[in-house]
Amino acid sequence: MAKLENKQVIFKNFIDRAPQETDLELKVSDIGPRAPSGSGAFLVKNLYLSCDPYMRGRMRDFHGSYIPPFVPGQVVEGFGVSKVVHSDDPNFKPGDLVSGLTGWEEYSLIKKTERLRKIQLDDIPLSYHVGLLGMPGFTAYAGFYEVCSPSRGEHVFVSAASGAVGQLVGQLAKLHGCYVVGSAGSNQKVDLLKNKLGFDEAFNYKEEQDLNAALKRYFPQGIDIYFDNVGAEMLDAALLNMKIHGRIAVCGMVSQHSLSDPKGIHNLFNLVMMRIRMQGFLQSDYLHLYPRFLEHVIGYYRQGKIVYVEDVSEGLASAPAALAGLFSGKNVVRRDMLPNMCKHCTSQSISVNGSKPSHRL
Repeated sequence: MAKLENKQVIFKNFIDRAPQETDLELKVSDIGPRAPSGSGAFLVKNLYLSCDPYMRGRMRDFHGSYIPPFVPGQVVEGFGVSKVVHSDDPNFKPGDLVSGLTGWEEYSLIKKTERLRKIQLDDIPLSYHVGLLGMPGFTAYAGFYEVCSPSRGEHVFVSAASGAVGQLVGQLAKLHGCYVVGSAGSNQKVDLLKNKLGFDEAFNYKEEQDLNAALKRYFPQGIDIYFDNVGAEMLDAALLNMKIHGRIAVCGMVSQHSLSDPKGIHNLFNLVMMRIRMQGFLQSDYLHLYPRFLEHVIGYYRQGKIVYVEDVSEGLASAPAALAGLFSGKNVVRRDMLPNMCKHCTSQSISVNGSKPSHRL
């Protein structure tokens, strides 16, 4: 049978800085139209790919992390939504929609199926399965409820609050009865947090000369919960403003583009004085909660209690710019697709094969 033309995004080589478009390249290869007999694998057509900050860590030559680095010269790997084309696995049939790890390419041969999830077509946009209902959404859910242990009325601070994780953390905190403040990197994102996502307050950290003073302004009585997505100076300032028995969930440190020269934290003694619990976590530690997460978040979405905002780039050729944009604030929502929304980012995904992006508010 004739082979399929397969566009692929290739990782060129390890880097020690913020990603740039030139770190990836688009190539075209061929792939067989069927999964090999006896392989237990299946062939998928990728529809949406998630563009996530953790991918930066996989672009460095470091093998001591929870997930291995990308391989130079090979296809980039990430979370995606795909449609089964041909299957040698009886549990997956042609036409099935699945979400999980796949390649940044038009077609992928999936051999590891243990963490794939079947998707049932319903009123939820397909692209949400790499955002709201995917790894970022579940990270927000597990981190907030399991690590932060929230109580009604507590004061919550979320950094990188307009991102794929932060926007849901803030909304879950509001639904839980908390007071919520978010930080972001532009005034447009601040407007998004306050006027679309329901945060009580938000501020542009780039306009603050003193982050400690900024947090004291928004939390005069202190912070109960800090959901940290950035690390560095913001974490240092939050440590000075935590309440006794406060909790800090360390989700990510997007500020640390290069771990070969990381920035130190100076205020760790506050952990002792204020009896603060600071904990790093991975969403994969809580996979047993995933069914409950889906039930709760889908319910909130259908009831109109959760808003989710995406930035969808169309076509694999846009993938290098989409990844680089995560670290420079350049990801945007097209105004012709979402005319009432500000033009700056949120959850970033890539539409692979002309799948029509779907945005809802």
